Amino acid sequence: MFSFFNRKNKITDISWLGVDMHSHILPGIDDGSPDVATSIRFVKSLQELGFDQLIATPHIFKELYPNTPKTIGDAKALLQSEMTKQNITLKLGAAAEYMVDQDFTLNQPLCKLDHKHVLIEMSYLNESPEISKTIFDIEIAGYQPILAHPERYTFYFKDQNRLKRFKEKGCLMQLNLLSVVGYYGKEVKQLAEILIKEKMYDLAGTDLHHDKHLITLTNAVESGKLYELIGAYGFKNQEIFGQVLI
Repeated sequence: MFSFFNRKNKITDISWLGVDMHSHILPGIDDGSPDVATSIRFVKSLQELGFDQLIATPHIFKELYPNTPKTIGDAKALLQSEMTKQNITLKLGAAAEYMVDQDFTLNQPLCKLDHKHVLIEMSYLNESPEISKTIFDIEIAGYQPILAHPERYTFYFKDQNRLKRFKEKGCLMQLNLLSVVGYYGKEVKQLAEILIKEKMYDLAGTDLHHDKHLITLTNAVESGKLYELIGAYGFKNQEIFGQVLI
């Protein structure tokens, strides 16, 4: 199991975050885990790091991953069944990460992280033309949007004013944990640091897809580096999602 302190009194677990509300660990339905065996390995590793709850968020992107509540629910049930067989007690929930494009619509049952929050993303190269309207429409429908990893969108590197306006309109922001350790590059790390300094983030997630993500995350956590960088920030993962089971 994880330990709170190593010999140098560094915090070398991630229980301070507790809930991972963004990952791609459901088997075989997007660009994340390819099968149940891999999913189980990811779940065990995340539990060993100190997470006590995972909310998997596979992509819903019609061109590449045309998932539905049924495909997501079936994949979650498959993983949960194997977790039960192996006596893994970590809590598992499932939602979706919606690509905001011409195919996104609120005229469908949404895979929400709980009864209120909807995780959305955009292309990394171009801002979705309808992003402002989509955020507004989600809120009018009675939900609260969460913009996934804003630090990774190249079009915000030199202009964060749009992000500030989204925040002012009630859109929550989610940090990718690997962004702050430089995994996605220097510019992503710099924008993440700016947004952290300005208290723009509400939530954080692993966005775990594969073993390279897991290895980098494990090293950052077990070295104490991740806590040193953002452990005292005050993310609301447990406050918002601590009792969610979807």
